[in-house]
Order: sequence, then C-alpha cells, then structure tokens
Amino acid sequence: MATARKQSAGAEDRVVSADGTEIAFEQSGSGPAVVLVASALADRSDTTKLAALLAPHFTVVNYDRRGRGASGDGDAYTPDREVEDIAALIEHVGGSASLFGSSSGAVLALRAAAAGVNVDRLALYEPPFVVAEGDDGPPRDLAQRITTLLAEGRDSDAVKYFMTRAQGMPGIAVFFMKLMPKMWANLTGLARTLPYDIAVMGDTQQGKPLDAAEWRGVAARTRVLTGGKSPAAFHRAARALAEILPQADHHTLPGLNHGAVVMAPRKIAPHITEFIKG
Repeated sequence: MATARKQSAGAEDRVVSADGTEIAFEQSGSGPAVVLVASALADRSDTTKLAALLAPHFTVVNYDRRGRGASGDGDAYTPDREVEDIAALIEHVGGSASLFGSSSGAVLALRAAAAGVNVDRLALYEPPFVVAEGDDGPPRDLAQRITTLLAEGRDSDAVKYFMTRAQGMPGIAVFFMKLMPKMWANLTGLARTLPYDIAVMGDTQQGKPLDAAEWRGVAARTRVLTGGKSPAAFHRAARALAEILPQADHHTLPGLNHGAVVMAPRKIAPHITEFIKG
C-alpha cells in the first residue's frame, strides 16, 4: 500500500511507492487532478511551465520519475515500479486522476492505464512507437550499447548515443548542446535513467504493428497529440494507437515538433485543458 504525506501547495513533497522508494513532486492548483509524466532525459523542471499553465484549471502533480531530481530509486528496475509510482501519486490526490505524458512518458502513462491504475483521461504527446517497416527506429542493440557506456562511466557518450541513434537528433545539434555546460550537465545527470525509458518502450520501436493485446486494459478516453512539424512516423504511430484503443482520437497541432512540451507549453496547454475538461 502506498502512503502519502500532506501536501503544502506549491512545495516539494513525497509519496512512498509500493517498493519503499520516495517519489518527489510538487502540487499546484485545484480541481480535477492531472499527473504530468516526463519523457526520457527529463525531470519535473522540464514541465514546470506546463504545470503553471494547467494549474488554473486542475490540481497538477508534477513529479520526478524515479532516479531523477529529488526522487529516490530502487535496487532493481522494471516499468512496473514506475506504474506503482504513478499509482501512489494518484492515491495521494484522491484515488483517480488524468495523465499527461510526452514521448516515452506517454508510453509510461499508457502502461499505467493498461495495468489498471485509476486513470480518468489520457492526453499523450507523440508516443515514439515505430509501427511501419520503413520508419527509422533505434538500433536493436540500443539497450546493450547504453548499458555498456554507462558501465564504463561514459555518461556523456551514452546521452549522445541515445540522442542521435534513438531520438534521431543530428550530431551537429548535439555538438552545440554540449557547448552549453549547464544544459549538458543536467542531461548527463539523467543518463543513468536511460535504460528505464528503453525498458518502458519495450519492443514497440521495431517497425511492426502495435500489439492490441498489450494495451487492452486502457479503458480511459484518450487523445493522442502530434506536432505538425514532426516526422511522419509520429503521426503514423499516433493513428495506429488511436485505432486500437476503444476511446481514442488523434489531433495534430500545427507548427509544433517533438520538443514542444518544453519549448512551446503555451501552445499545448489549451489542448490538454480542453480535452480533460471536455
């Protein structure tokens, strides 16, 4: 049974997940609860602006996924542990909540719903499934390569490899990011959680159709969002997901790309608000 401490508005607090790991979060606003689930190489600082935009409409829980920021971590990782973390946060806010997740965080939110966590609605931004054979996905040995680099203490190289080979970021873009010491230090500080996101994605990036049975437990009304400037693979994945879920649709947001949750939260927040309140 997860436990929770009383939350002071806007202050950091913690819930204790099923395996005893403390999960740090900030709670703001009032109304129906929404939990924000971060992507790979991100913690709650990346969704602070989005949380502030949603707080006038909802009770917003912005948390650090395990192993990140102020949250603790367990001895052995499985995606089920992160599902339990979400369940603990939802218990804290009254036993049910909507979830917003981006990229691999969207897939984690889906896994929570599929596992039977009490989710009201799911708003998902660009879950990075690879559902067509011609679409570029990460190398099949991604997990092994990342694990090896981390074991060798090459956290910076692990981040670069993930960005270029899993996220498809141009090498020149990573080069310029490395010239910004604070940004790169924050990213390398999260490198040890890369295997977690790889595990969350499972075998869903191999260029084959989604397994409907894997997501059969998702009963919540779901909206899958994609950016109009994002590669076509994201749109194919969104349509494929919407087709296999019982209450799902797909909306494209003009002018946005995969980084929009951090770079353009003002353009995403109204769509989340409209969907969850509608």
